[in-house]
Amino acid sequence: MELSPEPAAAAALDMPQSQEDDGPLTGDGDYDSLPPDVSVATHMTAGAVAGILEHTVMYPVDSVKTRMQSLQPDPNAQYRSVYGALKRIIRTEGVFRPLRGLNITMMGAGPAHALYFACYERVKRSLSDVIQSGGNSHLANGLAGSVATVLHDAVMNPAEVVKQRMQMYNSPYRGLWDCVQTITRTEGMGAFYRSYSMQLTMNIPFQAVHFITYELMQEQLNPHRHYHPGSHIVSGAAAGAISAAITTPLDVCKTLLNTQENVALNSMKISGHLTGMANTFRTVYRLGGMAAFFKGVQARIIYQMPSTAIAWSVYEFFKYFLTKQ
Repeated sequence: MELSPEPAAAAALDMPQSQEDDGPLTGDGDYDSLPPDVSVATHMTAGAVAGILEHTVMYPVDSVKTRMQSLQPDPNAQYRSVYGALKRIIRTEGVFRPLRGLNITMMGAGPAHALYFACYERVKRSLSDVIQSGGNSHLANGLAGSVATVLHDAVMNPAEVVKQRMQMYNSPYRGLWDCVQTITRTEGMGAFYRSYSMQLTMNIPFQAVHFITYELMQEQLNPHRHYHPGSHIVSGAAAGAISAAITTPLDVCKTLLNTQENVALNSMKISGHLTGMANTFRTVYRLGGMAAFFKGVQARIIYQMPSTAIAWSVYEFFKYFLTKQ
């Protein structure tokens, strides 16, 4: 999915011209959350661009993470480090192999993140008005992040299923549409939402911790809420790392639900398809004990830190740029 500059320009034209062209934007009313009457298109444009960049820049590391979370990997797909995994995948499977599934990720990330950030800004403003008379509220930030996640995951979950099936070692699918058609034909449409409850169970605490950490660090590093790229990058990276580490066990379970890893399920004598959160937790524990819940944690943190730093810095830049217009 490609984003053209037209939506950004259109969003900019919808904005009030009350700001002066010269001088930095400061204060909560000017830049931090955009003016109350700014168009939803502004939030959606900023969110879509941020989301696509977040998912694409570090995508090869995400591919490694999916493989490292395999509970019974092929001997040729057992990796000790992210760098070693990438090196071996490129050497044995080709330079473009770590990018397999990127197309469906971009197709899902644009609209999913557009809804996500637009919802977050609107809900945060509404709840802050109620909870703290318009001031910054950590509770409002966490609740807004959680509500936004429900919308985001409804759009992104099918893309995640296809992406992870294509990332796995010895993936049997020829390409994106072959994967979609095969899953639909053999498992039904429900397969694309088999992990939705797990995704929400993971992402709601992930995003709540993520937004609270980000806003908390912004209070320390950027208390006047100026546009300050360095603070956005550091706050975003810290928020991503902490959230990723805390929710890795749920991510391992989500990967098993999405990939339906045949070797692991056959070894447990599970016929048909694995479903349900409780069943998934039990299966992961039986296959690898407590350590299995933290498979791929290193890759997950390495992926999330720059990804969330990029997402927040791009999003804050767009807010600043569009407000300045």
